[in-house]
Amino acid sequence: MDAVRVALLREVLAGTQWPAATRRFAGTLRSCVVPHGGGLLLVGTEEYEPWHLAAHLVDESTWSGLPELAPTLVRHRVRAGDPAHLAVGLGRIEAAGRGETLLVVVPERPDEGLLERVHDARRAGATVLSLDNGDPEVRGLAHEALSVAAGDDVDLDTVQHLVSAAAGENSAPVPRGRRSFRDRLSRLADQLTAPPPSRW
Repeated sequence: MDAVRVALLREVLAGTQWPAATRRFAGTLRSCVVPHGGGLLLVGTEEYEPWHLAAHLVDESTWSGLPELAPTLVRHRVRAGDPAHLAVGLGRIEAAGRGETLLVVVPERPDEGLLERVHDARRAGATVLSLDNGDPEVRGLAHEALSVAAGDDVDLDTVQHLVSAAAGENSAPVPRGRRSFRDRLSRLADQLTAPPPSRW
């Protein structure tokens, strides 16, 4: 999702908790991975693989100049012949430890095997973040969680778009007088979508 669409989406959601909540969550994500030079692992459930979020985070890492945001997508099923970036299995979570961040995206209750692996990674020192449906067991494992319930204004896919965009935007300040093309585009989008000034 490009900067213009993200700006429009934020405009639609203005007045709800989502713009601020996703920026806060993205800030936590950045503060976990940037000081450690990366180590971001991304995993979903057996039925839901967050490859779309992985792709957006890779894009954001490039555009923002923060390579630490590029995740390793951890998959439940890896087949022989899969390309290297799609060939990382659940054993990678078992090897996670201090200095690494595990982002769990679970739109439904995950199986016990995944929960046990996440618990073990947390005990080994990994930071656990979750984008979830409010499942208390998942939230209990996470150091930071952002939950999307059935009756909310947004769905989990929309929240993932907002989080990935905010993760790239809120990087270190650009030196005065020099803003990146992405910053200028975002500012233009905000101006184009802002309501007209009042004459009264």
